[in-house]
Amino acid sequence: MIGTFVNVGTIIVGSLIGGLFKKIMSDRVNEALFTAMGLAAFGLGINAVVQNMPHSQYPVLFIVSLALGGAVGTILKLQDRVDRITKRKDSEGRLGEGIVTGCLLFCIGTLSILGPVQSALYQDHTFLFTNATLDLVTAMVLASTYGVGMCLAAAVLFCWQGGIYGLTLLLGNFITDTMMCELGIVGGFLIAMSGIGILGLKDCRTVNFLPALLVPPIWCIIAAHLF
Repeated sequence: MIGTFVNVGTIIVGSLIGGLFKKIMSDRVNEALFTAMGLAAFGLGINAVVQNMPHSQYPVLFIVSLALGGAVGTILKLQDRVDRITKRKDSEGRLGEGIVTGCLLFCIGTLSILGPVQSALYQDHTFLFTNATLDLVTAMVLASTYGVGMCLAAAVLFCWQGGIYGLTLLLGNFITDTMMCELGIVGGFLIAMSGIGILGLKDCRTVNFLPALLVPPIWCIIAAHLF
């Protein structure tokens, strides 16, 4: 898992560097960065949806995923739990949305998903090292907006990539192109939702929808054995 450790390290380093910049920036600059982050997240999310939607084998799966995931997350009060944790570290209460946005950007991508698979099967860390470089820059930008608390996203990435690594050791290459496509659509919608929240257009309570990310992999695994 050396690739994952490197990836986690770059997020932490990037967050520390970005956090230092945040301390010396004016409120007007910070607000401009919030707008930039919102627009970027919304654009990246829509781009992921548009790229993957034409290749979907289950056109309504993303609807089921968002509905079911949102219901489960709301019942479990995931957003409220995250808000309570992050507000202890951030009096403005915006760190939570930053961490959610960061986790989605760090975790939902080809390199971050296939990287642990390549690492587990072939000891090839190229994807993860490349992803680490990209995440270093992303973490710096996010931390310059939300503060050094973005380091918390590194723990989520570790669990995400570590889980994929462990499942690959147990099951082999269980990630199919179809699974990647469906996951990309759902992840794209969640990233776009996060962007809408950052821009202040609507509080989508994105954290409550995170369980939606579990639906496409579970369905694809079940479908592969049934059909």
